Amino acid sequence: MRGQHDGFSEAITASYPKTEIQKCIIHQIRNSTRYVSYKDLKKVTADLKPIYKASTEEAALLELDRFEEVWGTKYPLIIRSWRNNWTELATFFKYPPEIRRLIYTTNMIESYHRQLRKVTKGKSIFPSDEALLKMLYLATMDVTRKWTGRVQNWGQMLLQFSFFFPDQVGHHLR
Repeated sequence: MRGQHDGFSEAITASYPKTEIQKCIIHQIRNSTRYVSYKDLKKVTADLKPIYKASTEEAALLELDRFEEVWGTKYPLIIRSWRNNWTELATFFKYPPEIRRLIYTTNMIESYHRQLRKVTKGKSIFPSDEALLKMLYLATMDVTRKWTGRVQNWGQMLLQFSFFFPDQVGHHLR
């Protein structure tokens, strides 16, 4: 599936064995609805929402069961995909809402790439490699200027991070 690359998790955990992988919910939804008929699209999308918006993993699994009861016969690949990827789709359920929101709403890398594509899309040919690099540099400077904003409830999140990751975060708080 696009966005859910085979081998990605294995490659990451080979280098970083303690990594907790959270696959992108948005990519999972896009992949799930890729082959859904247009007349079912709004309903399928609405019926997927309670799965990833659930307050606990147990509640999310119940919602997935409900989704399967309604759509499993017509769209078995959606069910198979969610179940096969569940471990890495449900990672964020172990964290409190403040951290969850940070995990599934922030994708700075994709946003950055989108901005770079935006400035290069209209130009099929650059006069030189240096011209391309200058364009990308200027776009990067523009994008990074927006990265200085404050994260809402950062103090609460930092406290939660120090609880979940004491070895990684704790020494920064001393």
